[in-house]
Amino acid sequence: MSQETGSFDLRGDRGYQDQRERVYRLVFLACAVLSVLTTVGIILSLALPAIGFFEEVTFSQFILGTRFSPKITPTVFGVLPLVFGTLLIMVGAAAVALPFGLFTAIYLSEYASTGRRAILKPMLEVLAGVPTVVYGYFALVYVTPILDAIPGVELGTFNALSASLIMGIMIIPMVSSISEDAMSAVPDALRDASYGLGGTKFNVSSGVVVPAAASGIASSFILALSRAIGETMIVVVAAGKTARFPGGVTELLGSFFKSTQTMTSAIIELGLSDLSGGTTAYKALFAIGLTLFVMTFALNLLSDVLVKRYQEDYN
Repeated sequence: MSQETGSFDLRGDRGYQDQRERVYRLVFLACAVLSVLTTVGIILSLALPAIGFFEEVTFSQFILGTRFSPKITPTVFGVLPLVFGTLLIMVGAAAVALPFGLFTAIYLSEYASTGRRAILKPMLEVLAGVPTVVYGYFALVYVTPILDAIPGVELGTFNALSASLIMGIMIIPMVSSISEDAMSAVPDALRDASYGLGGTKFNVSSGVVVPAAASGIASSFILALSRAIGETMIVVVAAGKTARFPGGVTELLGSFFKSTQTMTSAIIELGLSDLSGGTTAYKALFAIGLTLFVMTFALNLLSDVLVKRYQEDYN
């Protein structure tokens, strides 16, 4: 009785699978190339007009200038007041979003039951879906009058304080969601070891989970701040359009209570004005946009560096 022996092709008959895989690969490659080309196109569309702007206004006058007045003669194009307004709003938003977002992430990851997490996390992320113009009008119509009613607080109709508070609320979901994902990725073995040594829930959360997820938490902070820097409608509606640069510590501390202008707000104002194309003021729009792009790119680059530097490997 004979027995057939031989090698078997475990791959089977692939038919057109190889061709389909090649098509998929080309489609994915095309999407990646298109994304890169889009980024390059944005950079060129900002850089080329900005070069023309710097032929008329020196780079030092733009970067170090403390006054920005593109419409009133004599025109000046110092970007420092706009950078200051942008950083002022970002700092105020960070003071709200970073602690509340981190504490929320700790609760969702370590304290909340599965049922509560399934309810609370989607409800929290609804905040990210609210149109930013709604946030802006909420800050202008409701938050500013409430803050102005506090004894000792005198706010103008447009001010940086209400805009930064509402922006902080808007970016809380970004901080909490990314941080919670980073904490959930921490192996349970680390938690069990800490509990075995007598640690409490708070000890495990603050002393084990948060340090182990530090790279993801730091990335969530930086990405949220990048979102705050690039925000437009909240600052346009609630913060005002007065470009100011503080002359001292007292004026610096009082800047939250006054109208201010960010880079995005200045871009909107110049873009919607009746300035004719080719003028220095029109070209300033692209120089400001390029400055904003460099700032957000630097923050995102810092986020990638932190992830690679402090990322834990549990394999």
